Amino acid sequence: MSGAVDARSLAVVIFLAFVAVSLLLCGLAAADQDDPEHFYAGGGASLGPVGGGLAIAGDYVSAATLLSTTGSVALAGFDGVLFALATVASLVLVMRVLAERLRRKGVFTLGDFLADQLGDGSVRRALGVATLVVLAPLLLVQLTTAGHVMTAMFGLPEGALTGCTVASGALMVCYSAFGGMRGTGYIQILKVAVVLAAVTLLAGLVLARFGWSPFALFDAAQEGSKAGGAYARPGLQFGHGLAGSLDLIGFQFTLVLGAACMPHIMMRLHPLRDGWTARRAGVWAVAPVAVLCTGIVVVGLGASALLGRDTLRAADPAGGTALLMVTGVLDPGASGPRDSPLFALVACAAFATTLAAVAGITLAAASTLARDFAAKGAQGAGKASDREIRRARLAVLAIGSLAVLLSAYTHDRNPQVLLSLSFAAAASILPPVLLYALFRPGFNARGVRWTVYGTLPLIVGLMVLSPAFSGTPIALFPAWDFHVFPLQTPGLITIPAGFLLGLLGSRPRPDTPREGPRHGARWVPVQAGRDA
Repeated sequence: MSGAVDARSLAVVIFLAFVAVSLLLCGLAAADQDDPEHFYAGGGASLGPVGGGLAIAGDYVSAATLLSTTGSVALAGFDGVLFALATVASLVLVMRVLAERLRRKGVFTLGDFLADQLGDGSVRRALGVATLVVLAPLLLVQLTTAGHVMTAMFGLPEGALTGCTVASGALMVCYSAFGGMRGTGYIQILKVAVVLAAVTLLAGLVLARFGWSPFALFDAAQEGSKAGGAYARPGLQFGHGLAGSLDLIGFQFTLVLGAACMPHIMMRLHPLRDGWTARRAGVWAVAPVAVLCTGIVVVGLGASALLGRDTLRAADPAGGTALLMVTGVLDPGASGPRDSPLFALVACAAFATTLAAVAGITLAAASTLARDFAAKGAQGAGKASDREIRRARLAVLAIGSLAVLLSAYTHDRNPQVLLSLSFAAAASILPPVLLYALFRPGFNARGVRWTVYGTLPLIVGLMVLSPAFSGTPIALFPAWDFHVFPLQTPGLITIPAGFLLGLLGSRPRPDTPREGPRHGARWVPVQAGRDA
């Protein structure tokens, strides 16, 4: 009993220390947050390439990366390893292809960037709709996860989940409203340090149990999975048939493209000062995420080897608790997983991950509401006002309150459905509009609107008709069965559809004036009567 008290006391101490330090950092960053440049962009390149890269890494690492990927490795073996590799590949894609091209002074949101790039402010509302559709489900999942982790960390009953979610939401509002982009950047850097330390420690303890031999660890994990040779081959996550193979391929594409174009990640790229800063930030962003994903694979294999498939699935059919459960086995002095000081450390790291991600997502969504949906937002990039900052802070409060309210109704649902919707929307809408705007001459606002408003109904329709929505034990509505679309993730259909709609929508009409030479970042029409 004393061990349990000591572990929970340690959890309280670590939790309060993280909250105190993070609030202090937000307070330090809040001194000049009435300046729009500081609130939206963190004062330009104030974090530098090292801080900027670590902040990008912190925004990139979410609860899905930390908890869901660990569970996938533990239960699905090779499929989970593929998901971890796709996570790293996605960030490499961001930093190599998009980072240098998206940096631009006075640009704060994706709507800002597209309006500036295309020279047409009418794209703002379409990009705002896409941004909110991408971020809203992700915010609910992160906030609900934060509530669950806080409940487990303090050993509270399930009835305290709502209170923990409200507390997490209150911290989220404080971080986003007062810290702005710089304050949340400081929190992301702190989070990277905490999470890397916890996962690296766990991975080291797992490897030590198996004589520091990755091969012995994998053999034990394969035996614990009860899947035999299938554990080392793709197919356990979605099945080995044709539909399962297509699902796996579609999920990989969705993960790579969706994670690469998340709006709150894009917000970190706009303030980068120059190409050298972007390249240096890329190294500091990719390296910690690669180390973290390696540790996640090791811990996931350790969970399968030390706990076994049946134990993991009894606690969570998707394996989302594998990271926390393995701590009890690795601490021989603990009578249970929640009585371990190691559990306290890892739970606090998981809570830091979810809370920091929630703050970054909330700030991105509020910035979109304040700039892309407001009448003055259409004036152009870089024309923010003090009144707009007050509007953004009110948007943070509104989004936080609504998210807390909705999470109370979704905390007992499978979060994978919401995650699939968020990533499918991000992968199917944002890569087409960004890549076409950057690399395809003549891409226009009509192409943006076709991509957004044509792809979104397709995504929602296929999700509703998929096994993720009904017909399976882990579906959103397991008691119903009306699915006719065989794939759980619609990305294999919706990603090509997004690119096709963008291409068709941007074709010039016969009565459209001929576009003139490219001027800076925009395509401007040739003015009649103007001297050459």
